[in-house]
Parts: sequence; structure tokens; C-alpha cells
Amino acid sequence: MSTYKVKRRDFLKITGLTGASAALAACDMPTTVTLEEGEEEVVSYLMPEEYVIPGIGVWYASTCQQCDAGCGIIGRVREGRVLKLEGNPVSPINKGALCQIGQAALQVHYNPDRLKQPKLRQEGKLIDVTWDDAFAALKSSIGPDSGLDGSRIAWLTGTVSGHQRVLMDAVSEAVGGASHYAHETLNDTVVDKVNADVYGSANVQYKIADAQSILSFGADFLSTWGSPVHNSVQYGQFRDAPRGVLIQAEPKMTVTGGSADLWLPVRPGTEGTLAMTIAAELVASHGADATKLPKAMADQLGQYSLDSSEAQTGVAASLVKQAANFLATRAPSLVIAGGTAAAHEHGYEAVTAAAMLNVLLGNVGKTIIPVADFPYPALAPKKGDTAQLAAFAKKAKAGDISVALIAGTNPAYTAPDQLDMAAALSAVKVKVAFTEFLDETSSMADIVLPLHSDMESWGTHVASYQVADPMISLQQPLMEPLYAETRSLGDTLLDVLKLYNAEQYGPFADYYAYLRNVVSAVPAVAKEGASDEAYWQAGLQQGMLKVTAPKPFPAAIATAANDDASDALVKSADTMGFVLPVYEKNKDYPLSLIPAASSRLGDGRFANLPWLQEAPDAITKIVWNSWVEMHPATALYYGFKQGDFVEVASAEGSVKAQIYLHKGINKDAVAVPMGQGHTEYGRYATGRGVNPLKMLATTSDVQTGELALCATRVTVVSTGRNEELVKMGGSESQVGRKLVGTITADQLRRV
Repeated sequence: MSTYKVKRRDFLKITGLTGASAALAACDMPTTVTLEEGEEEVVSYLMPEEYVIPGIGVWYASTCQQCDAGCGIIGRVREGRVLKLEGNPVSPINKGALCQIGQAALQVHYNPDRLKQPKLRQEGKLIDVTWDDAFAALKSSIGPDSGLDGSRIAWLTGTVSGHQRVLMDAVSEAVGGASHYAHETLNDTVVDKVNADVYGSANVQYKIADAQSILSFGADFLSTWGSPVHNSVQYGQFRDAPRGVLIQAEPKMTVTGGSADLWLPVRPGTEGTLAMTIAAELVASHGADATKLPKAMADQLGQYSLDSSEAQTGVAASLVKQAANFLATRAPSLVIAGGTAAAHEHGYEAVTAAAMLNVLLGNVGKTIIPVADFPYPALAPKKGDTAQLAAFAKKAKAGDISVALIAGTNPAYTAPDQLDMAAALSAVKVKVAFTEFLDETSSMADIVLPLHSDMESWGTHVASYQVADPMISLQQPLMEPLYAETRSLGDTLLDVLKLYNAEQYGPFADYYAYLRNVVSAVPAVAKEGASDEAYWQAGLQQGMLKVTAPKPFPAAIATAANDDASDALVKSADTMGFVLPVYEKNKDYPLSLIPAASSRLGDGRFANLPWLQEAPDAITKIVWNSWVEMHPATALYYGFKQGDFVEVASAEGSVKAQIYLHKGINKDAVAVPMGQGHTEYGRYATGRGVNPLKMLATTSDVQTGELALCATRVTVVSTGRNEELVKMGGSESQVGRKLVGTITADQLRRV
């Protein structure tokens, strides 16, 4: 028996070495370490870089790119890997908060379906190639020697801003006048036009925290509309003492509607009628001054009685009186309109009627602040909408586009079938996709250039919603690229520009060098006496670059007296006409379809992120699938029950999904959420649920030409099949059993 004694510390060292030796031996490598020989120096396979302390995380500031709200983020990086994202506490946009979509940006970065190599279409199939080969194909398509007229080249993107937009515009100019179309399914084109016409500026700030009462028409401002995280932070202050009152008018209950003190289930398309009825009630019962309104609107107030409004909108007269009373007695108030209220043939008029309530109540300059446009137009957001997509499709099908450069949008999925995007894209000879994933659109491309994730890229961005003084949000990489054959879009644009102007763009080694140079060169940047280097480093630490506006910000219009609103703030309704539709029943298609914006999946771009698929819907608690939301009374009329598979059909198409019964929807409507129904988008999204966007009619808002998302009428028929819904919640009803007692606030006061 051996007398060799081993101390506990030595034993742990030796056993560790034994495991290493066994591993080396298994690899058929010589080993020189034995138990008897004792200690050997063990060197980690990873040589840590400077400032990296194993096990200790470091936080870096950047900007979330999941949507165009521009929230500041901080990422926790450990051993060179980004592990966690949180809101940046110094960002004036989100003040340290971050939504679930922002948190899920990590799953974009580490997604197993991310493209790792470029692809070229050969003999009808996309095959993997090197970056050099793919860029050579791009060069032959749009380079100086391509021989192509620049007017036959078109950008098709999502919303873009900052220096990425600057470089896109520079490429468009370099190739000889390429056009640029931007597409966003969920957009505020109608709202922006109303703001410009009523308040004098398309950009307004909603001072939710300063209001004592809020009336929202269709705008789910806590979840899917505007800048939701910023709005939610303000909403928390709004609910502090003295507690504000929220009124939500919408055809389908949203996250905001679920938080409301008074919920008004308005018929789809009659939001303008409801707004005019509330205005008439304010004038008749609360002494509001009708002369603040344009004459064409003021003259119509007598037509909007409580009884006639109830017949049109489906909202009880008592609820309308209650809403008007809240607005009149809890000042300052705030009226917001957007989302479903703007998504009809007369959405512009509906949003205008709501905006006029702000004028009538004296809210302009108090809780709704018109502000100047971003002071540097070249960096300002180029916002997307469906009207631009329709223009692209028309031009493509006419054979006027030879090369399409596609980035940040998936129109083959989001466009209604009536636009026939498949035919439009097929008519384009060369389609170039700059993307991180193969989706319905990039799968049709001829050249696919894989991009760095947002966690690996530099960038500057300007938020679509200017909620504070003007600033440029700064995006910096939180870690090195995972894959050798991906590039950032900024680097790729620079490489294209070097083909045309090597003298101007050649000195920039990469997009980072370009940004350092141009940020330092902007004379209006508010450096406050700091050196270029100090200013840049401060921007990296804070995740934003403050800029100086060349004119007052907010604009002088924000303080215009409400007494002069008819002249100074309001576009004359007499010249444009003011028409609100009369609700009419349709025998063949009796129900209105609401393609509901998803607080998890957006318009479908986040469907490939399993965290968001697994997160239950805020209202229904359903996961990983689609559903048809219907009022129990409507289901009883048609003979449906929970879990029935039904076919929802419009004149343009149909989808099949299960019924979910919920009292939080107007009885004349059904809702199918956006986001599911992908045919190409990786393992987590493909073949799951249905896509209601494909069956939409291409009805447009009369004033702006924007697609009216909620103007499609449908019929619902049973398929004869029923299954239990997959959801995280139980029943929302006590079925009369009084398991939990409830009492209203009025009843409590009488106790």
C-alpha cells in the first residue's frame, strides 16, 4: 500500500490535471504529467484580452434597433459575449426601461437560423458562396461598369435614419438616381398628416405625465403605438397621485384598453363619430367654446346627438356622457388618436375630429406639444408606409425596375395578396437582400448578403418619435462578430461608394472610421467645449450624441394661444371638406376584420424569436399560435363556441384558426393577430398560425392614400372541428359562481 499523502488542495489540482491528461491522451497526444510527478503549470486555452476579467461583466451603452423608437440600452458583456440587455437609465426616451421585444434582441444575435454565409442564385437555387464572390455579383449589378441606368435601381427598405440613410442616399446618387421606397405595415402616415394640418407640425410630443385625464381613440400607446416604453414610463407618473383617469375607445381591447378606467367598445370605422359626439356634449353640457373649431365642423355638432351616436358607434350614451365629464372636470386633459382609429377609409377625418378635441379643451401647448422637425433632414427618419410599397409594386410590374436593393422589410409576407408582391418581385431582374435571416422576401433574392447583428454593428439613428430635445442615438457593437462571412450594412454601403468615389470614401477603413470622422465634422454638434475625442467618448458612455437645433425646439407654435387656434393651428376644414362615414351593415360580409398588432410579434418580424413566441398574449394568454377573437354574444348568434376552428373569409382570401371568446371586442368585429403564418422564416416561425394581412382589401384612406388596415369586411363559417386552445391562462369568467367578490368604486364610496 502506498504511503504517498495528498493534501486536499493538491488533490483538486491533480484531479484537474488528470482530466486534462485523459483528454489529451484521447486525442493521441503525448502527456508528461503523472500523479507522482506532481504539479505542472496549467494555461487556459483562452488568453483574455486586456480589461477582461473572467466572471466579471461589463456594461456598454448602445441603441435598441428592434423598432424605430430608439430606446437606449446597456448590454452586459462577460468574456467577450453579450449576455443581458437592459434599458439605459440616462436615455430620455426609455429612462432605464426596456420592453420584451427589446430584451429579445439577444435571440436575434444568437439565433441558430442566422445566415452565416452569402448566397447566390444559380440554376434557380440559392447556394453558399464567399463574401468576395457575392460582392462581385453586387458590383456587376450596380457598379460603375454595370451599364445600368440608375433610375432602374430601387431601394426597398423599412424605416431608416442616421448615417445609414445618408449612405443609402449617397449610393442612390452615385448610381445615377436610384429611387427609395420605405415600407412599414404599422405606420403613422395618417396621424402625421393630421398633426401637420391641425397643429402645424407632423411631430408632436404627448405629455402623458402632465395630464389628469386621457382619451385615446384606437392608439395602444402602452404596447404597440408610438414610443411604447417612453409612454409607459410617463403613464406610471400619470397614475401617481392625484391619479389620472384613462378612457380608451377602440373596437378590440388592447393592453392600453385593459388598463383603462373607462373602456368604450366602438364599432370599427365610427371613431370619428364618437369624437364629434363627445365634442357636442362638451359644448352642450360643459360650456366648451365651439368657435375654436373650424366652422365646417362646428356647424355639424348638432347632428351628433347621444342617441344617434349610440346607434352608429355602439357606445352607450351614458358612457359618452361619462367620458365628456372626465375630460371637462379633470384638466389638463389629452386626446390621442391612431392605430385602429386611423385604419379606415376616412381615418384622416376620424383622427382630425379627435385632434379638434385637444383644441376645444385647450390642450395644445400643455399636454400636446408640436415640435420642430429634426434639425438635420439628411439624418431624419425616412418613414415607411404601404402607399410607397404599392408604388414600388406598380413600377416593378411595369418592368421599370431592374435591380432592387432590399433591407429591413419583408413585403412578400406583409403585403396584401391584392398587391401581388410575388409578381412584382419576380419582374425585377436582380434582387439583392441585405439581411440576417432568410424570410419570404430574401428567399426570392438573387444575391443574399448576410449582415452583422445589431450586437455587432456601429450606427447612428434618429428616433421616429422626438420625445425630448434633438439627439442622435449611438449604436456600438457589444461584441465581436460571431461569423467571419457577415458584414454590417454600413460597411457594405461604404464599399459600394468606394467603387464610385475612391477619393472621398477610400480613406475610411470601415463604417466605424466613417462615423468617427463625420460626427467630429458636424459643426452644430453640441460639444460644450469638449474635444472631439472627449465628446465621442461621452457619446459612447451615454449611448447618444446631443445636438444643437438651429431653431427653437420645441417650435414656437407650441405656445400659440388656444384662443387663436382656429387661425394659427387649424387647417380650414371648409376648404378640404369634412366627411364622416355612416356605419352600414353588409349582408354578405357582416363583420369587420381587425388585423391586430401584436405586442410580442409586431407585424411578424419577431416571430422567429422563441422567447416572444412563448410569451403569452397580454389579453388572451395564447402562445405559439393564431386565433380568432370574437364576442360571446356574436359567437352565440352564429353558433360557435370556444376552440372551434372557423374560416374567416373576405372577398380577397381566407384564413382558418380557433375561436377565442372575449367580451373585450365589439360585437360587430372579429380580430386575428398579426405575426404568424410565415412560410419562410426559420424553425421557430415557419408553418405556425395564419397571416391575416394576406386577405386584406386594398382600400385606402381617402386623404393620404395609405392602406386602411381595418376596412376589410369578412364572414365566419365553422369547419366542424374543435380543440382546446393552447394558452397560459385559465377562464376569464366566473360563470356566475361568485368565486371572487368584486365591488365598484362607486359602491365602495357608498359603504
